[in-house]
Amino acid sequence: MNWHEVRLDEVFATPWKNGGGSTRELLAWPHRDNWTVRASIADVEANGPFSEFAGVTRWFAVLSGEGVKLHMSAQEHALRAGSAPLRFDGGANVDCELMGGATQDFNLMLRGCEGKLEHANGRNERTCRKGSLVGVYSHDHEVAFRAVEVRVVIPPRTLAWSIVPTNERVDFATQGALWFEVQP
Repeated sequence: MNWHEVRLDEVFATPWKNGGGSTRELLAWPHRDNWTVRASIADVEANGPFSEFAGVTRWFAVLSGEGVKLHMSAQEHALRAGSAPLRFDGGANVDCELMGGATQDFNLMLRGCEGKLEHANGRNERTCRKGSLVGVYSHDHEVAFRAVEVRVVIPPRTLAWSIVPTNERVDFATQGALWFEVQP
């Protein structure tokens, strides 16, 4: 497997039009302007609405800060660092309320494909399907993993991602990371 690494600190932050924060895009696949999979880190500095992405499935996880309350329809979702990632319709009206100051959040957006974002801690083993796009991001800890007899260690605040060439087993260890697998 050929692993690509994107370090958060090397990605330019794009300010939001509403002035409430900024986004650093870590991955837009297969093309930045016509993506199927997009992973980013958002710095949320003020309460306000999320941008709407019709036809997109969104996954959202708080990385740092006191957390957020996401208001959508008649539901409220309180999320903190370590809470299970939340999946929702990217076209929904979502209002974000900070629970105690700015947060950093991980966003995974999927257009026309299926996938999942989940927390991983300790030793993990994943069986990945051929053609899947897989990725791991750790905000605070390094991640050591082995795939196809290649050992890779990624530092904190780095996304590592790959397209799985054949059905593969990926073993990794971390003190806390986010793992995703997408079937484009």
